[in-house]
Amino acid sequence: MANTDTCRVGFALMERFVTDVFRGIGVPDDDARLCADVLITADKRGIDSHGVGRLKPIYYDRIVKDRVQSPATRLEIVRDHAATAVVDGHHGMGMVIAASCMRMAIEKAHRHGIGIVTARNSSHYGIAGYYALMACEAGMIGFTSTNARPSIAPTFGVENMLGTNPLVFAFPTDEPFAFTNDYATSVTQRGKIEQYEREGKTLPAGWVINHEGRSVTDASEALRGLIQGTVALTPLGGIGEETGGYKGYGFATVAEILSAALQQGAFLHALSGFDAEGNKVPHCLGHFFMAVNIEAFTDLASFKKTTGDILRALRASRKAPGAERIYTCGEKEYLAWLERKDKGIPLDPVLQKQLVQMRDELGLSEYRFPFE
Repeated sequence: MANTDTCRVGFALMERFVTDVFRGIGVPDDDARLCADVLITADKRGIDSHGVGRLKPIYYDRIVKDRVQSPATRLEIVRDHAATAVVDGHHGMGMVIAASCMRMAIEKAHRHGIGIVTARNSSHYGIAGYYALMACEAGMIGFTSTNARPSIAPTFGVENMLGTNPLVFAFPTDEPFAFTNDYATSVTQRGKIEQYEREGKTLPAGWVINHEGRSVTDASEALRGLIQGTVALTPLGGIGEETGGYKGYGFATVAEILSAALQQGAFLHALSGFDAEGNKVPHCLGHFFMAVNIEAFTDLASFKKTTGDILRALRASRKAPGAERIYTCGEKEYLAWLERKDKGIPLDPVLQKQLVQMRDELGLSEYRFPFE
């Protein structure tokens, strides 16, 4: 490749390519389109830590090389009551499992005012906001949570025990974008550290700590240590209690319980992706989904206006000296989409090489990228 700089690639090309990669490794057509949409939606919204950068290490390699994830998803409903259900994903594609669960929750909310569906034996499902926004598009409040590989140390601890475990809400508004708090319960998450490693950047102090409680700022060392269990991420609020780290620790624990106890799934170190001998195995993740039918409480238009009024008042409040503006959740992602819809998705040199490698290995010779 002649170009070693970051290059922009259009949405349409990336959507077709990622879909064909998923198809090429055995994901059925409709599922492949969905999986590609989840990944590219992350990039469209500026969430590069969970976009196409996750395609090779999280999905392609685990299906093709490690053979610990099934490309075809077999969803089994193991409990089904009026407003609730429990499903088993049998180690299929997390995005397919998650979207199916949220659709089920939305259907139940239409009938009963609320729908709650939990999943076990799933895999990484991409950006959590994708599923909360599904409920918004149906005129509902959406909520989702998932557990993940051990990463976060408890407050006053140094061992990685909890996953990055997001607790994500989405509320429809009368503005062009929904309110969506799509983030982890740790100060940062693995995808962001992977992005720093690709870009050769040093991690900020306080993101990752070792067993002596000291900050680790080398991204490669941090990623190795997370797998080996020698480093941990800090919870939201940071180290100790003085800056509220116990709050992030508490929220991460809530997510772990919602994602394991209701569906009787795996938790904590059982989610590591390795067995006792160090062999790779399925991650066995759990998810939680809830849809709340706003029309069961008030009319949708009134809810959207009140929510919009709250957000507009927050953005119009007095700014700190030197601050240009105040944002509300979901706004920066909307602005990223406005900027990227014409310019495309930025791909660093590492991702460029990964795309070319997958293309060549799968024989997708019809694709040629602008960075070549």
